[in-house]
Amino acid sequence: MAAAASHRSHSAALAARPGAKVLIIGGGINGVATFRYLALQGVDVALVERGDFCQGASGASSHMIHGGIRYLENGEFRLVQESVQERNRLLEIAPHYVKPLRTTIPVFSTFSGILSAPVRFLTHKSGKPAARGAILIKVGLVLYDLFAGAGGRNTPWHKFRGAKASLAELPMLRDDVKYTATYFDASVHNPERLTLDVLGDGLEANRHARASNYVSLIGHGENGARLRDELTGDEFDFDAEVIVNATGAWVDLTNTDIGSPSRFMGGTKGSHIVLDSPGLLEACAGREIFFEHSDGRIVLIYPMGDRVLVGTTDIDADMSVPARCTDSEVDYFFDLIQHVFPTVEVDREQIVYKFSGVRPLPRHDDTAPGFVSRDYRIERSELAADTTLFSLVGGKWTTFRALGETLGEKVLAELGATSTVSTKDLAIGGGKNYPATSAAREAWFGARSLLASRDRLEVLLRRYGTRADAVLEAIGPHDPTLEGSSELSAAELVYLARNEYVGMLSDVFIRRTSLAFRGLVTGELMREVAAVLAPEVGWDQDETERQIAECTRVLEKEHGVLFVPVA
Repeated sequence: MAAAASHRSHSAALAARPGAKVLIIGGGINGVATFRYLALQGVDVALVERGDFCQGASGASSHMIHGGIRYLENGEFRLVQESVQERNRLLEIAPHYVKPLRTTIPVFSTFSGILSAPVRFLTHKSGKPAARGAILIKVGLVLYDLFAGAGGRNTPWHKFRGAKASLAELPMLRDDVKYTATYFDASVHNPERLTLDVLGDGLEANRHARASNYVSLIGHGENGARLRDELTGDEFDFDAEVIVNATGAWVDLTNTDIGSPSRFMGGTKGSHIVLDSPGLLEACAGREIFFEHSDGRIVLIYPMGDRVLVGTTDIDADMSVPARCTDSEVDYFFDLIQHVFPTVEVDREQIVYKFSGVRPLPRHDDTAPGFVSRDYRIERSELAADTTLFSLVGGKWTTFRALGETLGEKVLAELGATSTVSTKDLAIGGGKNYPATSAAREAWFGARSLLASRDRLEVLLRRYGTRADAVLEAIGPHDPTLEGSSELSAAELVYLARNEYVGMLSDVFIRRTSLAFRGLVTGELMREVAAVLAPEVGWDQDETERQIAECTRVLEKEHGVLFVPVA
């Protein structure tokens, strides 16, 4: 397979200097956060990802940055406290991607669940479903607010409303609703781009830091790690004093590949659908609806722009097969919508995107999937050639910054080094100097009004944060957009190819933009984008056709996108 030097230069840079103090395996958010932290400390660190960055579980999340109110029932108080504080922190340091999310819990009883809650708390078994009533939810939200802190809050305190006020705010709710509880968490509408921003911070902070997607770890021996470029087939040895296994649900499989078998993981599959449903969008009234379904599973419905995300399942995963959203899961999603919005009509024709991933949870044996800890731990072992291996077990999106710091500190201690930079208050990528208020946004748009239209500037600010200025400089003033999309231009595609590790056509639609997520990819657009990328990434005509066919397969088979490619 042909690949241009402009893209595979990242892999070539690893092969040209085949060694580093630390090698991180896994380009999800936790591996990338650890990379950023170590790079900021001046450590010679490298990171490889066998697919694209944020392609696995990190890109298949519920798009929430949240404290995890339901983890209180598991007794995971440390995790909840860390999570709500990290949520508040990310609202400050990553305001371009992390936004406040008003969340409403519809409550259909007052006392239900009081007797079963202690059993769930003590045994972590779901047992017979017993809905959580208003008293339990009130206690949980009081604790949740206290964990978030009484002073310096950037999210409001929760509020309870009775039936009449609840139905006035959400008239399409079931008419037997007794209360609603409303509080604030946060959402991340573009987790893939946030991951790239975290990665970019690490690369910019340290000239020795290197990273490459589409590079896999295939073994380890006396000569160090054996790496393979998945786009060129090239293999090379890479020496490191410390290897960090941050491959999520694949940690055990990765450890087996490098001669250190483990049985740490027991991930569960979570699926979601994205709907173009004006009726459901209206029913949500601009907020997430977060509730307990009839089977006891905590589920969610919430608007993202003009689309609605519905999730999530929690099923023990079979790691031997790809995680995909099944028809039975879609039936479950439609059932949960009817559970709270019985008059809202939805159908499969409104589904524009499906996605599924495997949560990197620890082994849980008889523990019910919904009660498995979302906390993380770090396991240490030894490999050949005096190499130390750290395996990351668990972890969730919300705590990525804190996790990266914790894991990074363990690596520093192994190297006999100490930290010099904290990431607690350090803005992430395009969140630096981000115009967070309406007035600041208007000033930002006004200062760039001669460079692009307002609509185009809004797209760029939403996509890149304040790094949009670098994109504007690269694409030039009044850059025309593509025929197939008003949100993308040929010059911007060149920028992406040269600066953001584009290796496959699908990378552009799924992880460099949100076009696939919103159902805005057509066969015509695929061909238009492929034609622009081809000379930049070294695709000849045959490879270009293969990329179009593979992108079509990924969107149709893995994400349920329905379209007829142009012949």
